[in-house]
Amino acid sequence: MTDQKQVPEQPDDGRVADATDLNWVDRFAPRWSRPYLRLSRADRPAGTWLLLIPCWWGLALGILADPAGPNAYDLWLAIACAMGAFLMRGAGCTWNDITDRHIDAQVARTRSRPLPSGQVSTKQAAVWMVVQMAIAFAILLTFNGFTILLGILALVPVAIYPFAKRFTWWPQVFLGVAFNWGALLGWAAHSGSLTWSPVLLYLAGISWTLFYDTIYAHQDKEDDALIGVKSTARLFAENTPRWLLGFQVLTLLLMLLAVIWPGGPLITTLSPVALIGVLAGIWFFGLHLTWQLRRLDVDDVENCLKLFRSNRDAGLIPVAVWSLAMLA
Repeated sequence: MTDQKQVPEQPDDGRVADATDLNWVDRFAPRWSRPYLRLSRADRPAGTWLLLIPCWWGLALGILADPAGPNAYDLWLAIACAMGAFLMRGAGCTWNDITDRHIDAQVARTRSRPLPSGQVSTKQAAVWMVVQMAIAFAILLTFNGFTILLGILALVPVAIYPFAKRFTWWPQVFLGVAFNWGALLGWAAHSGSLTWSPVLLYLAGISWTLFYDTIYAHQDKEDDALIGVKSTARLFAENTPRWLLGFQVLTLLLMLLAVIWPGGPLITTLSPVALIGVLAGIWFFGLHLTWQLRRLDVDDVENCLKLFRSNRDAGLIPVAVWSLAMLA
């Protein structure tokens, strides 16, 4: 590939190469805090949204499946999910950077991160990770007991994920398992239990992660090939669009089944108007994924990053439409 744009070198001020333009960390955060916030990817918020959105999916469908509807505590759950997603994404990224610090130093896009660039030490990063996890755990303790247990179990896939690209061509599956745990948490936080609906929604989220993170991984495929790191982007290569179409179809099918599962709480509780609204949210979400596929150029780094980031908007579509369905 000869026409791929090169990622710029690390700026003199320590800014990470793929940070979003005009991000609040590089503009407003105290200078001493910036390396730690960069470890948490606070300057690259797309991942926080992608961790949060499944939480809100699960919470929204859990509320819709409840004949009593929403209550005041659900507002706290939505806010707590947002705070927890920010903290746990930060802790997970810090752990990822600790384990990948030597690999990151060999990849153009990631060598400017705080650890390989020397902005923080490994010990400082580890302490920062523990601080974030401790605050997130304090928030988790405001949930019901079953959800607290689920939240603790979520640490297992988070711990495994950074090593997945060393032993499988499918590390995106491990990312999906970790990143979409919130679909289970959100539902359980409202209802105190799980049914097939949140499990199917969780599986839909994993498929969606395979869709968007394969796009993301195409940014690094040349460096990954040189250092022996595996990814679905390298595995699918020029067949990526066909695989992504398959993941899109699977995602939408699983979301649909989460809603219309025979005898499930949603299909038996939703009014006809609310059901149409929930299905409309899935349909518009699918339209956004189609839009991404039509504009995808796997050999254009900027195109891949832009489309990856657009999944925040894609995932928020069901959140918005399902929230409106609560009024039906």
